[in-house]
Amino acid sequence: MKKKHYIIPIFVPHHGCPFDCIFCNQKKITGQNNGLSAAEVDERINQFISTIPEPLSQHIEIAFFGGSFTGIEIGHQRKLLSTAAKWKEKGYIRDIRISTRPDYIDEEIMNLLIKYSVSIIELGVQSMDDEILIKSCRGHRANDVVHAVSLIRTYDIQLGLQMMIGLPGDTREKIDYTADHIIALKPDFVRIYPTVVIRDTSLEQMYLSGSYLPFDLDEAVHICKNLLLRFNDAHIPIIRLGLQVTETVAIGKEVVAGPFHPAFRQLVESAVYKDVLDRTCINEEIHDRKTIEIQVHSRYISSLVGQKKSNIEYVRNKYNIGYTRIFPNDSLGFGEIKIIKK
Repeated sequence: MKKKHYIIPIFVPHHGCPFDCIFCNQKKITGQNNGLSAAEVDERINQFISTIPEPLSQHIEIAFFGGSFTGIEIGHQRKLLSTAAKWKEKGYIRDIRISTRPDYIDEEIMNLLIKYSVSIIELGVQSMDDEILIKSCRGHRANDVVHAVSLIRTYDIQLGLQMMIGLPGDTREKIDYTADHIIALKPDFVRIYPTVVIRDTSLEQMYLSGSYLPFDLDEAVHICKNLLLRFNDAHIPIIRLGLQVTETVAIGKEVVAGPFHPAFRQLVESAVYKDVLDRTCINEEIHDRKTIEIQVHSRYISSLVGQKKSNIEYVRNKYNIGYTRIFPNDSLGFGEIKIIKK
């Protein structure tokens, strides 16, 4: 049986974080209001594992999301981590992941995490521009990110960095600046979130007063398209692009405004493939053909086609193509296509 990667999410919303970032309402984002006891975490892990076929042969990960894990009271940290580590010692768990702030990493914390077999750390960087960090009430500076990354890299542990675009004071130039610095830090992966206005946050008050205007969807897609290409060129995978959809995180519910879309990543990838299609059609002189065959990696077929076949219709109309046939070719990488003229 082929191994799959299962993630057991454990949300610790706002626990350990005394700061109120203007964009943050963890209760809304995670859909949870209360912290979990070690016993509840143990039961959740047990229930999740019981649903996995042949769990001892699968890649299963426990991920503590939300809040700032390493800011939790140290005794409670130990209880949560020891519960996760127990399952890892039994052989059921491959990785333990935590998410925290850059300024909540020091040698004492790292030694605790290593003791309990934490193997992945994600840092909420958001921006490497201090002015944006101050306006967003983050409570840390860019130098804290550099220091935390340097310390984490002295341990055998995977590192992920989280970036946000469109925070107050953000510009295209500052986004590029942050991307440059994150790439230079060489994380194992990144997450990129366009800033959306969540209900009951300071950012909502700014938006309603007219002092903050979020990016629109098209602008956010265009910016993230360029970021996707840059991180891809740097061989740094983006494991999430866009805010995760939950029962409450949606336009008309807890999302007040901003570039939210349930398939945001696909919009971004489709924008990449639209450019690739255009460029390839020009280079291959694809004009007035009755039929063309387009090959793409099977994983990216839907991104190539575009929502409601928008990319295919675009090239058919622009280059007067009668019919297009899509075929999988898994030797092609992301952003690569091959066109066969008929």
